[in-house]
This record gives sequence, structure tokens and C-alpha cells, in this order.
Amino acid sequence: MANNDSEILFERPLPGLLSLVLPLYNEAEMVPLLRESLERFVATLPCPCEVILVNDGSSDGTLAKLLAWAKQSPMITVLALSRNFGHQIAATAGLDHAHGDAVVLMDADLQDPPEIVHEMLREYCNGFDVVYAQREKRLGEGWFKRFTAWAFYRTMRFAVDSRLPADTGDFRLISRQCLDGLSAMREQHRFLRGMVAWAGFPQKAVRFVRPPRAAGETKYPLRKMIVFAWTAAISFSPAPLRLVFAMGLAVLFAGIGAGIYSLATYFLGLPVVPGWTSIMVTLCLIGSFILIAIGVTGEYVAKIYEQSKARPLYLIDHARSSDKRSRDQATPV
Repeated sequence: MANNDSEILFERPLPGLLSLVLPLYNEAEMVPLLRESLERFVATLPCPCEVILVNDGSSDGTLAKLLAWAKQSPMITVLALSRNFGHQIAATAGLDHAHGDAVVLMDADLQDPPEIVHEMLREYCNGFDVVYAQREKRLGEGWFKRFTAWAFYRTMRFAVDSRLPADTGDFRLISRQCLDGLSAMREQHRFLRGMVAWAGFPQKAVRFVRPPRAAGETKYPLRKMIVFAWTAAISFSPAPLRLVFAMGLAVLFAGIGAGIYSLATYFLGLPVVPGWTSIMVTLCLIGSFILIAIGVTGEYVAKIYEQSKARPLYLIDHARSSDKRSRDQATPV
């Protein structure tokens, strides 16, 4: 089956093992609801399943509940990171430890409905290596949240990568082949959505209505969304540097225009009123542009510096599961 002129898709069987990867940070309220939902969902799967729960340095009792769950369920593996490394790193830890032929990355707040995975599996069997969930509607959220989310995804498409699908988070199924390529990318500042888009491979969207959060509060308020967008742009795209270059050209042309205007006024004998304001405005524009340019360039230099130290992306304090893959020691990766 052909997806487009450059992709040939081949049908394949269901994965011999499906891995579900869920990062959690201060989700103690959600764990009982998540457990009930996942256990009910896994019972409907047509293939074996493992669930990898990554505790990203929670401080509210989340880890204790996850460990109790793992003790009672053989399908559960808990990875406890040594501190809070952030969502993208926690997701990477889970992906690194997934054993499945196909891996589903999803959030633990049940706004990524597990039932959508059935449709993802159908597209996986049709030959797609990446099947991402695209939101048609966001329930239980105000207009401001919906607007900022809409603006975020369009800004990311413009500033980072035009191949990024709009209205799509990290909720997606990834084949083992694609995951192996993704795992080879060990940059410190990670933007998994952009990395998956860069990797290529046949990709397909499944559309769904995003339900409201089942319990607790979102871990991505506006401030974190802005930081996330800036990190993604700086770590994954030269667009900010090009924007600074464009701003420099704009200041240059504005200066040339002002110079031409001044000369024309002088040679035409028109009255010239020397103005302190125009001088100060020009100086402020040039000075602010220089500072912005230095700041943006400094961000890239800082990212290069941090990457050059080659530190592990995360440290695992301990891992728990009911099989021989369990480990207790701190593990750098």
C-alpha cells in the first residue's frame, strides 16, 4: 500500500510485545485512576503488553503508589529517576527501557485516552512506523488555554520544523525501527516531537477529542509552555539566529532610510529641526538589537557547552518490576 510517491508501506502483524511508556511527576491523585483505566484497557489488547512508568522525581507520594502497583502486577515496570529531569528526559528514559516491537508514549493524566491505541495498532499493521494522535477538540479547557495551545503548535511549525503536525503532543505509537533511530539521538535538550519528525519514516494521524484532565492540575502551565517552546526552538532550529539576522537587516535599512531622508532634507534647503528624541530612539534601537543578538547567540553557545560535557541524560535511582530486568542500582544513561 502506498502512502505517497516516496513511501511504500508493507502490512505487518501485530507487535509481539507492545510497550506503554508514561512519565509521571507529582501525579499521586492520578495513580489509582490510571491503574484502573490501564488494567481495563490492557485486557482488551490483542497482543502482550508491558507498562513502563517513569517517576520523574515526584515529591507527593507518587513513587510509593507506583511501587505498590508494580509489586502486584507483572506487566508494570517502574523507573525512579534520581531527581526531576523534566518531561522530555523522563519520556526518553522510558523509551530507552522499552522492549516492545512497538512503543506508545502517552501522558498519565488520561487526557491521552488509551483506547486510541487500538486505532494506532491498526495503522501500525498497515505499515506506518509512527502513528500520532491529533486533537480535534480540547474539552474542559478555557478559551485562553485553547488559544495558547493553538498558537504554540503553529509557532513550532514555523520556528522549528514545518513537518511538525499541528495540535499533536507526544501521544504516539513508534515502531522499533523508528525508536532505534530515535534512541541514537542523545542531545541534552530534547524535543521529541521534532526528533520524530526529523527521523522520517511513514507517519499517520489518528484524530480524537481530548477529554478533560481526570484529577490534579496540569504540569504545563503557560510559563512552562513558553520555556518549552523556546528550548525547542533553540535546540532544534537555527530560526532564532535567522530572525536576529533579519532584525539586523531591518535596523540597517531603517538607518539607511533615515540617512537618505536627512541628506534630502539638507540639500533641498528644507528646515531641519535637530531632535534629541530621534537620536535617542535610534541609539536605543541599535543598542537593544545588539543585546538581543548577543543573548540569542549566547543561548546557542550555552547549549553547545552543555552538550559538550557529555553528561548522561538522566540517572535512575532504582527500578522495580517483577521480572529479571529489575535493577536497584543508580544507572547513568
